[in-house]
Amino acid sequence: MSYSVEFDPQAVTDLDQIAAPARERILRKINWLALNFDQITPEALKGNLSDFYKFWIGDYRVLYDLDVSNRVIVIVRVGHRREIYDL
Repeated sequence: MSYSVEFDPQAVTDLDQIAAPARERILRKINWLALNFDQITPEALKGNLSDFYKFWIGDYRVLYDLDVSNRVIVIVRVGHRREIYDL
């Protein structure tokens, strides 16, 4: 059983600022994550971002929150690896 995906408004803004080819790759990976989430081990962040998890697509990172009881992945931020952690 797959997870559903929700996007924080900031994540939508982030995606709009990414070039179309990279954005399409990111969205495909988010879809893959939702379908295969039970088969992976989420990678938790540390420090001031310790409430979130991450996964990467090339030079881009997707930060997300997880609601396991409702099977929802909330995409919080999307950005280049140089900038994503500067929240």
